[in-house]
Amino acid sequence: MAEQIYLTKEGYKELEARLLYLKSEGRVAVADKISVARSFGDISENSEYDAAREEEAILEQEIVEIENTLRNAKIITKARVNQEVVNVGATVKVHDKEFDEELTFKIIGSFESDPSKGLISNESPTGKALIGKSVGDSVSVEVPGTNSKITYTILDINY
Repeated sequence: MAEQIYLTKEGYKELEARLLYLKSEGRVAVADKISVARSFGDISENSEYDAAREEEAILEQEIVEIENTLRNAKIITKARVNQEVVNVGATVKVHDKEFDEELTFKIIGSFESDPSKGLISNESPTGKALIGKSVGDSVSVEVPGTNSKITYTILDINY
């Protein structure tokens, strides 16, 4: 069975747009490069032709990956989750006990995650620790590559 991939509506639409671009303009551009490279003559020793074919393979691989992602995508909506606990789609405000600061994370699918923007994957150590917890709960998250842990207290959950 294929792994379920969580996406926001916006993320789903972005992938659809990227797929459309790759199947139309992307394929045309690569085909043009292959055609130009062929015009240089003998393709057995033609580095431009080899590079264009490699670019074509990468493009086709990305198309397949996006199609699989869209096929297995589950759109994150408010109606599908218990809003009393942290789940995919939640924006969670936490208190970091060690640094005495508040942080905000949005729990999303791994495909759209960007920790530098506070968008964390449900598969990340922090995401996994927060899933299923309620306001007031404390969670400890192991810091990868160290023997230390970060402890957060959940202050607020919004969907």
